[in-house]
Order: sequence, then structure tokens, then C-alpha cells
Amino acid sequence: MKNMMIKAWTKVMNPVKNEKGAQSLEWLGIAALLILVLGIVSTAVSEQSTGIGSIISKIIEQISQMVGG
Repeated sequence: MKNMMIKAWTKVMNPVKNEKGAQSLEWLGIAALLILVLGIVSTAVSEQSTGIGSIISKIIEQISQMVGG
């Protein structure tokens, strides 16, 4: 009886412990978020005529003004 209960328990719990699908979805979510951020950044940079260097310097300037530096 005990062996039969153990076999039933393992058959029930084995699909629950399989987390490969959930992990794949997490990686796909991270990849989608990264693609979204890169798309937003590339759109913002493509509209600027001065280039990325001036954008970065403006961001650093605004951050230093926020912290009082």
C-alpha cells in the first residue's frame, strides 16, 4: 500500500515540479523588454541631429543638477 501511495504521489507531483516552461517564459519576457527599450532608445536617437554624445552629456548634466552637483 505504501509503495502504491508513493508511486501515485510521484506521478501527481512530477508535472508540478517541471518549471522549464515558466523559465522559458521569463527569458522571453526579458528579451521582449530589452527589445522594447532598445527600440525606444533608437527612436529617440534617430530623431536627434547632434548625435548620441550630446544626448548622453545632456542626461549627465540633468542628473547632476538633480543631485545638486
